Amino acid sequence: MGKIISVINQKGGVGKTTTVVNLSTALAQLGKKILVIDLDPQGNATTGLGRSNNESDKNIYKVIIGQSDLKNSIQKSCVENLDIIGSNVNLSGLEVETANDPNRAFLLKEILKEKNKDLFAKYENIFIDCPPSLSLLTVMSLVVADQLLVPLQTEFFALEGVSQLVKTIERIKINLNPTLEIRGILLTMFDKRNKLSTQVDDEARKYFKQKVYKTIIPRNVRLSEAPSHGVPCIVYDNSCLGSKSYIKLAQEFIAQDKERVNDE
Repeated sequence: MGKIISVINQKGGVGKTTTVVNLSTALAQLGKKILVIDLDPQGNATTGLGRSNNESDKNIYKVIIGQSDLKNSIQKSCVENLDIIGSNVNLSGLEVETANDPNRAFLLKEILKEKNKDLFAKYENIFIDCPPSLSLLTVMSLVVADQLLVPLQTEFFALEGVSQLVKTIERIKINLNPTLEIRGILLTMFDKRNKLSTQVDDEARKYFKQKVYKTIIPRNVRLSEAPSHGVPCIVYDNSCLGSKSYIKLAQEFIAQDKERVNDE
């Protein structure tokens, strides 16, 4: 079974979904078999990969509450080699619905790593798009994940938000998932004309050192246009600066895996 990577930041608007959609697309185009699980009730990763977030049965919500079969919930996206388990707005009520379940933080782990392990053997990576909050859904994704990818917007207060997230990760490691690790910090919405972007870049590299990816995602109009067309930016315009950056990130991501294998 491939690594489960949760793409997480409790702050909204930092490029989480954009990263899930375009990194997974770039990896799929490089021949990797990828699965995306959309755990955000807004369902933007679902629509961004060409699927509907109004599917009444084929979604992660129905799988978690035990009303739908996981195998039938995996759908093909608009990109070859890239599958998706879509989201549904009903996910937002999950916290209330599972209030009496003492094991609720482990529901997703049970489904992905225990009951259906064989189903995921063909995927090299499984990306989870998390909601922009430290809610039950985010905790579920932290419990099931092997690694975390944290998009960090290059703006004021960005590092302050991430330090809160790091504290949460540490608590999860102690109590619920001791092997959880941050795979990488990705700097997003970088504006080279803005001195602050460079300052955040410097601070992040000082604080997180080698964890920060060399690739930086710039502010780019095409990245924000693509979702309205229901396709990843890499499909919408693969020659724009945003697409080129995510293709470069995918190559860096693959190199990271090779390094790990060599180290082991």
